[in-house]
Amino acid sequence: MPESLPEPLSGISVVELTIAVQGPAAGGYLRDMGAEVIKVEPPLGDASRYGRGRGNMTPVGTVGPQYVACNRGKRSVCVDLATDLGLQAVHKLLKGADVFLTNFRLAALAKLGLDYDTLHAQYPKLIYASVNGFGPLGEDADRAMLDGAAVARGGLVAMTGPADAAPHVPGGIVADTTGAMQLALGTVTALLGRERNGGQGQLMQTSGLGSQLWLQQWELAHVSMTGAKLQRDGSHHPIIRGPYGVYRTQCGGAILLAQTMQQEDWDAFCIFADVPELAFDPRLQTPAGRLGEGLTDADSDEFRAKLEHAFAQKTAQEWDDFLRTQPEIIWERVRDWHEVLQDPQSLANNYFADVEVPGVGSTRVVGNLISMSDTPGSVKGGPPELGEANREVLSAAGMSSDDIEQLTQHATAVRAEALALLAAAIGTEGNQEQGQEQNQKQPS
Repeated sequence: MPESLPEPLSGISVVELTIAVQGPAAGGYLRDMGAEVIKVEPPLGDASRYGRGRGNMTPVGTVGPQYVACNRGKRSVCVDLATDLGLQAVHKLLKGADVFLTNFRLAALAKLGLDYDTLHAQYPKLIYASVNGFGPLGEDADRAMLDGAAVARGGLVAMTGPADAAPHVPGGIVADTTGAMQLALGTVTALLGRERNGGQGQLMQTSGLGSQLWLQQWELAHVSMTGAKLQRDGSHHPIIRGPYGVYRTQCGGAILLAQTMQQEDWDAFCIFADVPELAFDPRLQTPAGRLGEGLTDADSDEFRAKLEHAFAQKTAQEWDDFLRTQPEIIWERVRDWHEVLQDPQSLANNYFADVEVPGVGSTRVVGNLISMSDTPGSVKGGPPELGEANREVLSAAGMSSDDIEQLTQHATAVRAEALALLAAAIGTEGNQEQGQEQNQKQPS
C-alpha cells in the first residue's frame, strides 16, 4: 500500500453512545477502517466491561471478553449524562463529529435531548446512526431487546433444532452481530450520501429484528412464494432435501456435506463411504438431484439414513483426508471455537488480531475482515480503560481543564460509591450465608 494513502474512514469522527454488542461492534468496524471512535461511557462504564460468562478464569477485575471484542482500539470518555456538565461534554464532542452512533432506546435519548430532531437542528452535517431491537416504528419500537428476543421473533429459533424437540437458540449472538453489521453498513452509506447531497446529515436507523430478516431472505421468500409449512429439520436445512446436512463421525466429530458437483466425485464418495448403490441411483445422477431437487421426503430419509451410517464408520480425520482429494465436493469439518481460533485459513487471511488485555496479556480477537488493495483498515489495539481519554479528548473538543476535572471527579465519586455499596451487599450476603451454615451445624 502506498504510504500516502489514508485508511478509508480516516478523518471521520464518531461519537459512540452504546452498550453491549449491537452498537459497539459497529463502532469497532468503523474504527478498524480508520475513523476516530470516542466511546462515551457512564461512571460505571459499559456493563459489558464486567461480564464474565461461563468458564472465565481470568483474574477478578479483568475487562469482560464481550467488551474486548467490540471496543478494541477506541477512546473512552467517562461522563455522567444525568448532569449538565456531562451533557455539555457530549455536545462539545458532537460539534466536531461526523457520526453519532447509538443503540440506546429512543425515549431515553429524547429525555437527554439527544434525539435526532434536536441534534440535527444543532449539527446539520451529523449522521445520526441508530440501531434498536425491533425497528423505529410500530408498537414495539422502544421495547428492550437482547439477542435471543430478536432471533425468536425473526423466525430463526423456530427453524433451529431437531424436529421432535423444543426449538434451539443459535450458538452465536447472531441478531446482535448482524444488527451491528447493518448499522455499520448504513453508517458508511449515509456518509457517502452526505458527500453527494451537499454535506447534509440525516437519520439512519436499523434493528436486530431487521437483520434477522436479512439473514433469512431466501427462506422467507420461499415461504411467501410457496405457502409451504416448513419444519425445522435438526442437522439439515428445512428447505433442502437430500444429502445436504451434518453427519456425526466415528470419533464424535462431524462433517457438513453440502454438494457434489461432478459425477466422478460422487462416485468416489460413494465408494469411500461404502454405499456404492447411491452412485447408480437415478435420483442422484445430477448436481440438482444431489441437492434435493425432485426428491420426496421419503427419498431424503432413505439417503440420509445411509449416509449417517456411512459417516459413523470413519473418523473425522479420515473423512477430512479423503474429502480433500475431491475438489468438486463442497463440505467442511465442523470445528469448535478452539479450533476456529487456530484455523490456518482464517490466519492466512488475517481474520484474527492479537491485542493486549490488562490482566490477561495477548488475546486473539476477530479483526478486520475487509481486504482492500490500497487502503486497508487495521486493528488499532486493545480495549480502552474507562475514561482514559477524558482529558485529552475533551480538551481537544474545547472543554476547560476545570470542567474536565470536575466531571471526571464526579464520575469517579459515583463509581466509588456504587462499588462500596456493591461490596457491602456482597459482604452482607456472605455473612448471612456464613450464619446459616453455622446454624445448620448447631445441634437440634
